[in-house]
Amino acid sequence: MNEDIQFILDTTKEMMDNAITHLKKQLTNIRAGKASPAMLGSVMVDYYGSQTPLSQVANVNTPDGRTLSIQPWEKAMIHEIEKAIMNSNLGFNPMNNGESVIINVPPLTEERRKDLVKQAKAEAEEAKIGVRNDRKNANNDIKKLEKEGLAEDLCRNAEIDIQTLTDKYIQRIDDVHIAKEKEILTV
Repeated sequence: MNEDIQFILDTTKEMMDNAITHLKKQLTNIRAGKASPAMLGSVMVDYYGSQTPLSQVANVNTPDGRTLSIQPWEKAMIHEIEKAIMNSNLGFNPMNNGESVIINVPPLTEERRKDLVKQAKAEAEEAKIGVRNDRKNANNDIKKLEKEGLAEDLCRNAEIDIQTLTDKYIQRIDDVHIAKEKEILTV
């Protein structure tokens, strides 16, 4: 096989792997009933004028399945952390006891579960679009090689390999999505 084609295939596979990794990260932020520090992964706190991830200004842990405890490294940050959680639109109501911020994670209602399933589906669709764009870019690169004089049959075989790779990754995205949907709907 031509080195250029192998490079295109390897690069495309790497890009598709990144799409799956990104999807898994996004789905971690969608809560499924149980409290998890990852739920606050997207919260950015105003730390002396710069937006900083919550995990860099405080320790986040789960004393039990329904509670998140946020212990700031500086007591002065308690108010900023509360404000950031309220502004993050995650549906949490933080309380502080002067030492730390406590969040009681409410059980999910049926309506909220359906919203989260829709959100998970949208994330899966975004990942599929990313994979399809990777396929398109790879096919364009192969067409360029063909114009530069690479054998036509090698190019066709490479396009078939890219389509096989795309199908495999779309299936993996579906599998990840189905697992998350099941997790969300489990009461």
